[in-house]
Amino acid sequence: MDMTPLPDLAHGQSRAGPVRSRRPVYVDLLPPCNAGCPAGENIQAWLAHAEAGRHEQAWRQLTADNPLPAIHGRVCYHPCEGACNRASLDSAVSIHGVERFLGDLALDREWLFDPPPRPSGKRVLIIGAGPSGLSAAYHLARLGHQVEIRDAGEEPGGMMRYGIPAYRLPRDILDCEIGRIAALGVRITCGHRVEDLVAERREGGFDAVFVAVGAHLSKHVDIPARDAGRILDAVSFLRTVASGERPVIGRRVAVYGGGNTAMDAARTARRLGAADALIIYRRTRAQMPAHEEEADEAEREGVTINWLRTITAFDGPQLTVEAMELDPSGFPRPTGRFETLAADTVILALGQNADTAFLRQVPGVEFSKDGTVQVSPGMMTGCPGVFAGGDMVPAERTVTVGVGHGKKAARNIDAWLRGEALAGQAKHAGVTFDELNLWYFGDAARRAQRELPPEERTADFDEVVAGLSEREAVYEAGRCLSCDNCCECDGCLGACPEDAVIKLGPGHRYEFDYDKCTGCGTCYEQCPVHSIEMVAED
Repeated sequence: MDMTPLPDLAHGQSRAGPVRSRRPVYVDLLPPCNAGCPAGENIQAWLAHAEAGRHEQAWRQLTADNPLPAIHGRVCYHPCEGACNRASLDSAVSIHGVERFLGDLALDREWLFDPPPRPSGKRVLIIGAGPSGLSAAYHLARLGHQVEIRDAGEEPGGMMRYGIPAYRLPRDILDCEIGRIAALGVRITCGHRVEDLVAERREGGFDAVFVAVGAHLSKHVDIPARDAGRILDAVSFLRTVASGERPVIGRRVAVYGGGNTAMDAARTARRLGAADALIIYRRTRAQMPAHEEEADEAEREGVTINWLRTITAFDGPQLTVEAMELDPSGFPRPTGRFETLAADTVILALGQNADTAFLRQVPGVEFSKDGTVQVSPGMMTGCPGVFAGGDMVPAERTVTVGVGHGKKAARNIDAWLRGEALAGQAKHAGVTFDELNLWYFGDAARRAQRELPPEERTADFDEVVAGLSEREAVYEAGRCLSCDNCCECDGCLGACPEDAVIKLGPGHRYEFDYDKCTGCGTCYEQCPVHSIEMVAED
């Protein structure tokens, strides 16, 4: 046997001789669900905790960004699921279902937020107790600031309370999650309409202000009508019902508009006894601002939607509508063809504006043509120390967007109070479905949330959609593909021909021994979630 020793090998050189031109590195890229969440949640992280049964840790990870998970699990339109790569394999992970499970579990087990740190000595006034104001208050309180919310409504919650019907958001859920924020020391004063912001800030000794007034003012349109025709605006109608009243609307109700508020108004009318509830919208279904699922649910509950129609007159109980058609640019135009429909009440759901009149006298605050407030990238208006967010700034008007605004504003307010500029952070790149190696994942059908049958829904305002069980929630969390982040599947460990991958233990992932690595790329090629990149050697 030849016992001649092998020659020493240079660093990065295999026994075959070639010098390594590239090396593998572990990367943490941005999951598409995280990128799609307006509240900025680290969805992938809390799903991993939920899958492992660490439910309280999952809830605390979730609420580091969003203090209202039981609410969001019910009312968020979950754009995260629209971005989920799993949808290209079978169906998106039910992220909102797991979020609701964690939120409800926290309420059931009475989990509380950690107490705030030492007081900063700074006071912040928040105008508006809706999702954006509550979110800002939560994050500011956790940063040690003294926070007071002032709201014109009788109870906190804003449009979550007065605009979202109870069959979508039970009021006990809303009250409990708001109460947990108040338990941090946030003072909430209701029935207080702010008229002079400058005076309130000065007299209260507030160092900064966050204005987050919701869009409570309905847009109107002139419809010729006689006294016999009853016309209501959707926001006032929903607010009245949310306050416990049962307005008389008759047996036939027409709702004018195509947004989510229109769908809620029609579905609410059915629950108040309207045998016929119809929606009239001047554009097509594809052009409606309402989310598709809202229109689907309305139709399942017996609501009729008349597309390409506009109301021209209301002489109760007769409603005159004109058929519309789209011009080459997609804009609806009248045709001169009219129809007569029956309606005892017309509810106008043509959009809402925020009441920003009290800001007109604040020096430096500027407005866009649509009446929204102009803010900097840091959410501050032209008046130093006055920030704004939610429905009153240009953005999509949803609960989740509002919560995201509140978090962003809180961080910028905190930096401003400390005399610092909040450094912007560039987002990591993401990975598409085509870049994943999905040999590791088998088909796994999504678990559906149980719902009341359509024929039972309109009898009252009971919640329509039920939550996931613990077993179902853990299963759904396990369907996450862990896009772009190591899931510790041991694939790289088993595939490496040079034993260059070192396992560091549960939760600590792996590292590479570059003295052994030849740069062959086998680990990269088999990684199911694209958490390994091959980079050129220096």
